[in-house]
This record gives sequence, structure tokens and C-alpha cells, in this order.
Amino acid sequence: MFLFKRKTEEKPAWPPERFEPVIRSSICTGERVACMRERDTGKLHELVLIRSEADLDRFCRDYGVSKEKLRTVY
Repeated sequence: MFLFKRKTEEKPAWPPERFEPVIRSSICTGERVACMRERDTGKLHELVLIRSEADLDRFCRDYGVSKEKLRTVY
């Protein structure tokens, strides 16, 4: 009998026909956030704050995205 269950973090499925990965960058502060953008509405779903190149590498690895295919939106 398990009284305490370990929580597992499940990532939502981002179907490529509906979502595209983008980097949202602020013009003023230079802050960068890795997002999934809905293709039909343009709505952004923020996923990872990018503070260093390691954060960007982790985002690409976790979501199966190549750095060359990432677009930057302002």
C-alpha cells in the first residue's frame, strides 16, 4: 500500500501541425523565452525562460527541436 505517490511531471503534447517552437525576445530588456506558438491564432504558450545557452539546449532536447529551426519573434 502506497501512501505517498511520487509526482511525475507530464509535458503536454505539442502537435507540430498546430504549434511551432519560437523564441520570444524583448526589444527593451533582451529577455528571451522559449514558446510554442499556435499556427492559426498566433497565441504564445511560454515554456522556458532562457538565461543561458544551457537553457536553450535543454529546451531543444526536451521538445525535440533543432536550434536552426527556431524563429525569433519580437
